[in-house]
Amino acid sequence: MEHAIEVRHVSLDLYADFDDFTQALEQSLGRFDETLLKEVEINPRLVEERLVAAAGEEGLMLFNVQDHGRLLGIYGTPKKAKQYVLGNPLIAVTMTRHDIRAGLYAPLRLLVYEAEDRSTHMEYDQPSSLFGQFDNPEVTAVARSLDAKLDSLINKVKRLVT
Repeated sequence: MEHAIEVRHVSLDLYADFDDFTQALEQSLGRFDETLLKEVEINPRLVEERLVAAAGEEGLMLFNVQDHGRLLGIYGTPKKAKQYVLGNPLIAVTMTRHDIRAGLYAPLRLLVYEAEDRSTHMEYDQPSSLFGQFDNPEVTAVARSLDAKLDSLINKVKRLVT
């Protein structure tokens, strides 16, 4: 079965230096410790406490940074572009416990890149538009809170560097 969904894609001009913005973004996020997954069956409450403690601004944490711009060096000149995988496992499970398919979009992805004119931009798909396809009120409510968390995080980081 297939069906089309409408996704709201957000493109932002950041009016900030790429390196300054990405450094501030990375410092604003907590870090996901993958070793916690091994402890979930042994002590789920401890894992929950450690995840709460690990969260950064807006309760979000960084899972991975892919330096996509550096990979462009394979075909010529590298550029400044980083893909961020971010979210919070505790937020994700509040959705996936209602609909496991929400795991397709959790964690979230952001792309920050420097354009040819050296201006810095960000691209991402609005969480509520991705998760909204599941027509589950509980999932949609959490996804809308993610919209707000992302917006707040981005605005806080922009204020730090502009």
